[in-house]
Amino acid sequence: MAKRVFQGSLVALVTPFRDGKVDEATLKELVEFQIKNGTDAIVPCGTTGESPTLDHDEHNRVVDIVVAAVNKRIPVVAGTGSNSTAEAISLTKHAKQAGADGALVVLPYYNKPTQKGLIEHCRAIADAGDLPMILYNIPGRTGVNMLPETVAQLADHPNIVGMKEATGNLEQMTQDIVLCGDKLSFLSGDDTLTLPLMAVGGRGIISVVANIVPKDVADMTHAFLNGDWKRARELHLKLFPLSQAMFIETNPIPVKTALAMTGKIREEFRLPLCPMTEANRKKLETALRAYGLL
Repeated sequence: MAKRVFQGSLVALVTPFRDGKVDEATLKELVEFQIKNGTDAIVPCGTTGESPTLDHDEHNRVVDIVVAAVNKRIPVVAGTGSNSTAEAISLTKHAKQAGADGALVVLPYYNKPTQKGLIEHCRAIADAGDLPMILYNIPGRTGVNMLPETVAQLADHPNIVGMKEATGNLEQMTQDIVLCGDKLSFLSGDDTLTLPLMAVGGRGIISVVANIVPKDVADMTHAFLNGDWKRARELHLKLFPLSQAMFIETNPIPVKTALAMTGKIREEFRLPLCPMTEANRKKLETALRAYGLL
């Protein structure tokens, strides 16, 4: 059976809070905003969704709300990763039960498994979770880098369909694609590298900046996939300064601040994340004004 292909613009959706709780009404509004603007899939409960500070009930509830709000109009790829294999399996099973179309599984953080441990971890989740699964390699946050040879060993698993690559290393990403060919759909984990990755065979992005400018991110990826490289490059260059501004402090602090500045959510984080410094807030405001968002 052919593997499911996730491509285009998948938004790493923020989790809005109000008075310390998940703001469910605003979460549904964000889903509508994304669908209306051409986003290809919604990814709740990733790092951008502040998954480390959602308890299990909240995590599952956010997935339930997003699946119900999307109502099969586009795919939902639920973040279900953990540094405990058993916990990741439990979250993935819930996502399947809720009706999600896929799972985004970040590699284990802090406990630093070997490459063999990574293979066993990912296979165990793919076997037990029984959902199309996108691996998520982000060594800057996890402290472990899944090497291309390891990715290639996982690429034959029927439930492992893609990889979100956030190493920032285009050479490694290219090596992934050389070794895996079309067995996996490679998606950028860095908004500034979407077009370069697509140029060597990537299929799109799991995007932070799409939270605020979903149409432009979707249009850029669609232009490239449709062979209009000139238009894709124009949009990439337009998006580039805004994408950079999303990372002047730890994600998702800038993107949530930008959403608050544009009236989409309340500016609220959970510790240890906290509001931006005044100097960075001014930089962010300048980037939003330059883009025409303020």
